[in-house]
Formats: sequence, C-alpha cells, structure tokens
Amino acid sequence: MSTEILLHGRTFRVYTIEQLPALKLQMLNWANPFNICCFMDNHGYQESLHSYECLLAAGSWKKFSEKAGTALPALRLFLKENSDWTFGHLGFGMKAETIKSSTQLPDPIGFADCSFFVPDTLVLVRENNLLISSYSMEAELVYRQLMDSPRQLDTQGPSATLEAVMSAEDYIRRVEALKAHIHRGDCYEINFCQEFRAKNAIIDPIAVFNKLVSISPNPYSVFYRWENRYLMCASPERFFKMEGGKIWSQPIKGTAPRYADPERDARSAEELVASEKERSENVMVVDLVRNDLSMICKPGTVEVDELFGIYSFPQVHQMISTISGQLQEGIDLVDVLQAIFPMGSMTGAPKKRVLELIEEYELVQRGIFSGAVGYCTPDGRADFNVVIRSLMYNQEDRYLSCQVGSGITWYADAAREYEECLLKVAAIRKALEPIR
Repeated sequence: MSTEILLHGRTFRVYTIEQLPALKLQMLNWANPFNICCFMDNHGYQESLHSYECLLAAGSWKKFSEKAGTALPALRLFLKENSDWTFGHLGFGMKAETIKSSTQLPDPIGFADCSFFVPDTLVLVRENNLLISSYSMEAELVYRQLMDSPRQLDTQGPSATLEAVMSAEDYIRRVEALKAHIHRGDCYEINFCQEFRAKNAIIDPIAVFNKLVSISPNPYSVFYRWENRYLMCASPERFFKMEGGKIWSQPIKGTAPRYADPERDARSAEELVASEKERSENVMVVDLVRNDLSMICKPGTVEVDELFGIYSFPQVHQMISTISGQLQEGIDLVDVLQAIFPMGSMTGAPKKRVLELIEEYELVQRGIFSGAVGYCTPDGRADFNVVIRSLMYNQEDRYLSCQVGSGITWYADAAREYEECLLKVAAIRKALEPIR
C-alpha cells in the first residue's frame, strides 16, 4: 500500500523500498531516455544537513537557459512564475554577472551559464521511502517502470584516455608567476586549474558516472544531462544549503592522499591538519565566505561552526570548514547567488583580482566546472554542490573534459601542487579505463 503526502508544494506518492543500491541503478537506467535530467546521490553519508539519500528529476515540465548578463533576473522571474521544485546549474561564467568578470577563453563543452528546469517527474529517496511525483504519468506507473528497469548498467563500450593540455613544466611556470603576483600583493590565494581532455571520445555517460562514483562515492555526486551535454560529478563539497531562514556553506581547502596502511593513512590526515600551508589556505577561504555571507545575513549571526575539520573520502582526506548565518528578511535564492557566487574555494581572495588572474593564466573556460548544481523548493529551501572531481562531455563534438585545480598561496610548492592535481584526476582516469 502507498500513501500520498504534500512536500514543499508538490504531491508525492510514498512507497516502501528495500534494496537501495539496486534502486539507484534502476533510477539511472529509467532516466536515460530523458534529454534533461538530474540525479543527485548522497552515497549514505550521515551528516546533519543532508535531507535525502538521492533525488532524480527527469524531463522538463518548464525550463530556461540564459547567458550571463541578465540570467539572475530571468531566474527570479522563472521561480516566481513556477512555484515548484526546480533543478539546474550555474556555470563559472556567471561571474560575468555577479562579479563583472568576463572571459574570452574557449569553451569546448558549451553548457549554458545558467539553466534551470521544473521536472516533469521527481523521485526522492529518504530512509526506506521512495517518493514519486509526476505531471505526465500516474505515480504508480512510474513506480512500476522503475521496478522493471535493469538493476545493472552496461559495463562495455569504448574507453577514453585523458591527456593533460598543460605540460608539467608549463604548469610550474604559471604557478611561479602566480606566486609573484601574491608576493606583489595582487592577491592572497588563488585557485588555479588545468584541463585534461580526450578528443573524439565515445562514452556511455551513465556507465562512466556509475564507475566514477563506485571509485569515489562522494556525498554531492551528480549525474546531469542537458540535451547533448553531460556532467558526471563525484563532488565531496557543498556550496551552500538554505533552510528555515538559515544558510550554511562548507568550503574545502586542503587535500592529502589516502593510504592502504592504517598507520600511514592516519599520519597523512595528521599532516594535513598540521600543515601551515593548508591551514592558511583554509582560513583565507573561511574569511572570504564569512564576508560573502555577511552581505545577506543578519548582523552578528555569521559564525564558523567548524574550522579545519578533517573528513576522509575513498581517495583523499579533505580539510572542510562550515560557516553559517541567519538570512535577512526577504532574501531569496537569487539574492544569495548574487552575493556569494562564484564560491570562494574555487576562486581565492580577493575575488575580483583573482578572477582576472584566472582569465590570464588558465587556458580554457571552466564552464560548469567550478560552478554549482542543485535544487530549490518554493518554500525557500535550496541545496547546491560545488562542481569538482568531474567529467564534462559534449556528445555532439565527442569532446571529453576534466579540470582539476589547487589553491596557490605564497607557501605553495609548484611541483607538489602539480602532484595534487594528478592525485585528483587519478580516480577520474580510472573511471574511463576499459572493463577487464
């Protein structure tokens, strides 16, 4: 037997579930035919701010895509006209609207700067409940189709090999040039990224995503399709969450490798929290986030809930801090995005100057990378990730891209920063290896 509930303005039918891992694969297989869809997976991480184990938004009941310039006013109007659950993304190019920082770099993937949609069908999983809402089908039909979908994904198909666009020598030269800017006082810290790519790549995006998250099952993972462009994301980082008039942001700054030997692994985590370079990098972004939130929060309410928290994921240890605040009356999602995008962990400080240096020293537009994917509800709730540890795929052009970066400070060793980039891309390369 199933029951109906009203959740954040939308009616859902509720079913009891048992085999969650199999259900997630069925949800992905069921979503495959839709040309717009978003699957968000928490991978069982237990954390007080999480609301759902996974969400699937499939099919666009209403949608819009805009270039940076007037995208945020268009988003506000779209949300006002469609009082509903809404999913979508902001690409890094939105900095042209929020910080007045434009770009002339090439964009090989081609996601729009800002795209959002009201899903035709919405499937939520929390605890042992499956919640289904659909405008075009009966919930019971969606449920039966989900249960009849395959419980495995195609593991065959062509593989691809990611090649670095920037040589190690060129990367080191650019990092040293950025350190010279820091020495001159142009900035304090900068997130510098490089691209790894494969041309003429033919992949099965859902199969690659499934393999990627099986290697790195991180709590803000997203499979996102907008027509012929795909994002396969295994992000460990939350950009922000809004709920009940409060906002939280959880920037990551600080990375250390995991090891099979428990003693060496524990020592790696201890070295991370003791690192002067990593701590200084982390506190800089915390100060930046505190400043961003102060523009939209009530005076005196912005707090650092956790500083230098060490969280262990399958591939790496991460240093994560949590900052929160009480939102001012009348602040909506668009106000929040205008104040805090792009996220400090993917820029540096001060934002305006750092974005100019990113434009000068990086080779391609970041696109959806360094942006955010998430959802909002008509009662003021929202949850967005930071798009990192990801593959971006332009299916039409057969162009596959992965970007990785690290925070550059005066203490940075360029060769070690390059090694950190290789560490971050290693799991992504494994996801593209052929099945043996």
